[in-house]
Amino acid sequence: MVPTEPRTYGNYIDGLWAASVSGNIEASINPADRHETVGYCQKSGQEDLDRAVAAARRAALIWRRLSAPARGDFLFKAANVLESRLDDIAETMTREMGKTLPEARGETARGVAILRYYAGEGMRKHGDVIPSTDPDGLMFTTRASLGVVGLITPWNFPVAIPIWKIAPALVYGNTVVFKPAQDTAITAAKVVECFAEAGLPYGVLNLVTGAGSVIGQGIIDHPGIDGISFTGSDGVGKKVALGAVARGAKYQLEMGGKNPVIVCNDADLDLAVDAVISGGLKSTGQKCTCTSRVIVMSGVYETFKDKLLHKVRQIKVGPGMVQDTWMGPCASENQMQTVLSYIDKGTAEGATLLHGGGRMQGEGYEQGFYVLPTLFENVNPDMVIAQEEIFGPVLALLKVDTLEEALNVANGSRYGLSASVFTRDVGRAMTFIREMDAGLVRINAESAGVELQAPFGGMKQSSSGSREQGQAAIEFYTSIKTVFMKS
Repeated sequence: MVPTEPRTYGNYIDGLWAASVSGNIEASINPADRHETVGYCQKSGQEDLDRAVAAARRAALIWRRLSAPARGDFLFKAANVLESRLDDIAETMTREMGKTLPEARGETARGVAILRYYAGEGMRKHGDVIPSTDPDGLMFTTRASLGVVGLITPWNFPVAIPIWKIAPALVYGNTVVFKPAQDTAITAAKVVECFAEAGLPYGVLNLVTGAGSVIGQGIIDHPGIDGISFTGSDGVGKKVALGAVARGAKYQLEMGGKNPVIVCNDADLDLAVDAVISGGLKSTGQKCTCTSRVIVMSGVYETFKDKLLHKVRQIKVGPGMVQDTWMGPCASENQMQTVLSYIDKGTAEGATLLHGGGRMQGEGYEQGFYVLPTLFENVNPDMVIAQEEIFGPVLALLKVDTLEEALNVANGSRYGLSASVFTRDVGRAMTFIREMDAGLVRINAESAGVELQAPFGGMKQSSSGSREQGQAAIEFYTSIKTVFMKS
């Protein structure tokens, strides 16, 4: 079989696929094999972004005048197209950012479900009747779209996160300028192709790929963009917030996590071990909700550690396209180096390395960005590896004596995205729910994951306070308009 030449993908602006004005392109590399080019994407500039914003503004008036059910119909059609292309998009995702093929298929299927969910939102009521003190008056609320929204998304969920932003933005009457992470721009282009095939009117959804410092910053600063939804690091999120506030744009941030799991003395240890491994090491630990700190009560610490270590040693690491691979590579060389630097910091600070701690060795591994699943113990709550988001397959074990101590350790972070507790005691579970400073709390379940119909977001520096997904998404993508009518 003759290999095909990697395809070059254009920007999608005003219903047309086109090269950037500069003509500059950038290769997308397979993290499982650095010698494989998945494809090429545009390295766009400000002029490309200006064209996309202008197209979105032209389309905004027509789009918002469509009924919400009519807008929902386009999402139903896009869902059907995405479902028909599920295998191709999942394989592209695996080749572009490294997660295993079953995970990529599951994520793409989730994208289909999100589209269908928000398509149904077009039929839901978007206002309330409010009693008026005027006997001749009628007072009610309705929802007004923001206008043009800029969506900035990360590489770790290159289908699900863009869709859970695009779908509510569209069904609630906004037009979109979408800037994906450059590391997964090919996957993003294939997702946008599904909307184009569904017949979405020109200019309603626009894709511009390029550097965050150019296109991302351009979205933050652009006077033609009325709202910004961002998922990524808290450092960049602060820049989004400052820029949006400076020009009066609405913004939404979903940022980092340092997510704890508390294992109580009465926990089902086998269940807890499986959840910690799945929540912390699946997707190579590259989830904002991944388990990072494992806080274990002293009465079960040694037994839990032995069970965890036994399971970690069985993890099969390799290319995501290989059937029996459980954990793939880091998504890029930069991400691999970041993870390795945190492992070095943990060792330097005096944590005890129980397993892993370096790059995978051996035939085939040297071509990719593979890091061994890594487990530390004797971790102090103030250590860097217990405080900063690593975004890699690294778990830190911390020993405590009581639930009160565990909660103090768990809450001793600037983040507050997700957290879990494992216990058979209802009282302990209720205390955890009440005292844990996190936007998502789970009982006897892994820290990673939230169902698409539920609100998602964090506390403290994990979020700007608003929520994504579910019916909560309407709060960001619209404003309430109060109407008073008198006969």
